Amino acid sequence: MTGGDEPPVCGIVLAAGAGRRYGGPKALARDPDGTPWLTRAVRTLQSAGCSPVLVALGAAPDAADLLPADIADVVVVPVPEWADGLAATLHAALGAAASTDAESTVVVPVDVPGLPASAVRRVIAAAAPAGVDGLARATYGGDPGHPVLIGRSHWAEVAASVSGDRGAGAYLAAHAALAVPCDDLWSGADVDTP
Repeated sequence: MTGGDEPPVCGIVLAAGAGRRYGGPKALARDPDGTPWLTRAVRTLQSAGCSPVLVALGAAPDAADLLPADIADVVVVPVPEWADGLAATLHAALGAAASTDAESTVVVPVDVPGLPASAVRRVIAAAAPAGVDGLARATYGGDPGHPVLIGRSHWAEVAASVSGDRGAGAYLAAHAALAVPCDDLWSGADVDTP
């Protein structure tokens, strides 16, 4: 829960891909200090108030072993069709989110290890007044990025709108998702090379 009177928000970490450009599944990637990106993403979402956090895994199902035992309220979501692209991952993750009591979900890819909890909190706060109808995404220099918040009323439509390796960007644009500038918090950059 996000605490106070705020509606419940679950988190989703997209980590099912093979990481072709990266040279291997990013679900197995680590910071120079050895911290798994997967652990970093889960802790960031939890620090921002997301509960539970759903971790979508496919190409590297053993990445679940990287999650420390002391991290509670994490659900691993298997994505057997991960090779079909990002759409399969979103389908699986949003389907799992439907079994929670969350009114919305915050979606982040595993390859944004620099993402601070403050950016997640800002996007959640900006979208909170819309409740289950919320739709928001962080922007950096005016360009869309992560995190993305999707209210429950949009989950089925988002899942139906994605295909292959195309994510929810077109849906968010078509439905005028709230742009939440986060430039002052971090760069918004994902990591595509080791």
